[in-house]
Amino acid sequence: MMTSFFDQFASPSFMGIPLISLAIALPWIMFPTPPARWLNNRLITLQTWFINRFTNQLLLPLNVGGHKWALLLTSLMIFLITTNMLGLLPYTFTPTTQLSLNMGLAVPLWLATVIIGMRNQPTVALGHLLPEGTPIPLIPVLIIIETISLFIRPLALGVRLTANLTAGHLLIQLIATAVFVLLPMMPAVAILTATVLFLLTLLEVAVAMIQAYVFVLLLSLYLQENV
Repeated sequence: MMTSFFDQFASPSFMGIPLISLAIALPWIMFPTPPARWLNNRLITLQTWFINRFTNQLLLPLNVGGHKWALLLTSLMIFLITTNMLGLLPYTFTPTTQLSLNMGLAVPLWLATVIIGMRNQPTVALGHLLPEGTPIPLIPVLIIIETISLFIRPLALGVRLTANLTAGHLLIQLIATAVFVLLPMMPAVAILTATVLFLLTLLEVAVAMIQAYVFVLLLSLYLQENV
């Protein structure tokens, strides 16, 4: 039974062909394409308003050099929210529960921010490894600690997103299993458990959106240090 709980995180395949690429590409097809008309429908208007508001909030602390990342960060935010939300539907697969995918997103983007900082302002970028006013005996130790924390950043990005989504999916499945088991024996307890399951599902919807926002927000903070 415990092994079957983790089967939902296995990458689906058909005739030996992995379908994770289809699970990644399919959400983009669901987004409506804005037409050339001046007046749009309510869905496209809401989508445009959300993208504009998110872009403004994300780029507010960045200088002009960081505004080049607006399209990339906004697209990443939409992708993460869509895949996280669709993964809450029954009989679906959540690509962002795979650590390999999350690390594949986190490592190149984090490395790009570091390379930009080293190229544009190497003195400031290296200065982050040594806080101002550090006593001389502590300089070697702090440089080692700050270097380790710098390289842990992409790992923290990927593990945070994977762990939060995986824990939520497992908890939902455990409580749903308890509801089906308790329903014939104790209907009142099963109804109470189903209510908890409904509230937990609403919480997971919020977690799916918040984790996508946190992932992109931390990337923007890393970018802010290097531009």
